[in-house]
Amino acid sequence: MLKSKLIRILPLLATAIVCAIGISLGNWQTRRAEEKDAIATLIQAQLQQAPKVLVQAADFDQLKAFQKVKLRGQFVRDWPLYLDNRPLYGVAGFYVLMPFKIEGSDRYVLVARGWLQRNPVERTKIPPLLTDNGLIEIEGVVRDQLDRTMQLGKSETLKPGSIVQHLPLDELSKLTGFSIFDKVLEQTSNASDSLVRDWPKPSAGADKHRAYAFQWYGLALMAAIFFVVTGIRRGKNRK
Repeated sequence: MLKSKLIRILPLLATAIVCAIGISLGNWQTRRAEEKDAIATLIQAQLQQAPKVLVQAADFDQLKAFQKVKLRGQFVRDWPLYLDNRPLYGVAGFYVLMPFKIEGSDRYVLVARGWLQRNPVERTKIPPLLTDNGLIEIEGVVRDQLDRTMQLGKSETLKPGSIVQHLPLDELSKLTGFSIFDKVLEQTSNASDSLVRDWPKPSAGADKHRAYAFQWYGLALMAAIFFVVTGIRRGKNRK
């Protein structure tokens, strides 16, 4: 008799455990989505603000991600780099990267200048890059780091003109001898260089967490439905 009761109660316990786990994890993912929504709101608020004019180079280190800034300096023309696997409108291309020496200092910022279409026939054939000579003023958006993609194969030795899939800023600093900030600037100001500056819109990833929450809630619901349906069938079989 005890064994019979255990057999009847085990499905209920299993269902309760699965439902509890599903609801708990669904609630956690929902909270994460709300946190990401708050981050997205903050990002949009920063992007709506007027750019901060950089007075001293050291102030760049205090800027937050997605904050707009305006600074003066000079591009290091002999150190162009090309970040690979960056398609735009379905077309293969690179992000053009170049160190930028801040005026009146020995500090540098790595600037993502814009997008350049890749040669469809010869991947490594890159057209001449137009770069302003002398002091200029540029405007852009601060990013904590460059967006990463899956790395295919071994990276080549970093050198001027390298096509890379990932670019550690500390490694670039060691190779160049430049004191480079550990943040990147996505240039938004116009320039006569034929580069496209249509940067991907920042996303905090809330939709991904909502999708996960939906899956966990769905698991809990399916477990409950399965228990009810199988319970009805067992009841009919006993008659």
